[in-house]
This record gives sequence, C-alpha cells and structure tokens, in this order.
Amino acid sequence: MINKKVPERMCMACRSKKPKKDLIRIVKNENDFNIDYSGKMNGRGAYICKTKQCIDKCIKQKCLHKTFKTNVSPEVYNTLKEIVVEN
Repeated sequence: MINKKVPERMCMACRSKKPKKDLIRIVKNENDFNIDYSGKMNGRGAYICKTKQCIDKCIKQKCLHKTFKTNVSPEVYNTLKEIVVEN
C-alpha cells in the first residue's frame, strides 16, 4: 500500500508546519480578502493555525500586513477571531 504525502503549510504566526487541512487559509484577490474554506480559491494565500494564541499573535505582529505587503482592514482580523470562537 502506498501512503500519500500529506501537504503541509507553515503558520505565519507561530512558524510551525502543520497539515494543510488543520490551518485556515486567507486569500487576497486584487483588493479583497477572503477566508478560503475549500483551499482552492484563486489568489495569493497565507495560512494560520486555528488557535486563539496564533490569531492574537498575528494581530499583534500584523502578520497579514507583512505577508501580503498591503494594509489589511480590521474586519479581516475580526473574522479570524470569530472563526476561532466558533471552533
């Protein structure tokens, strides 16, 4: 039996590698930011853990600003907080 390779991505806050399905993907399309639940949206993507610590660290260090090299509205960070509260 052949084991399939599990795709791994790095969290932009804690810099740890985890399986892609365990992370949240944030996508930038032109001037719009979206949360990619399917993992297949077009655009530049960044990954973050589904933990409150990583979300807080991302907000404090402005990881999305650095990753996408543009200003990110507070609504995007609020959406991330809401996702973590739901889980």
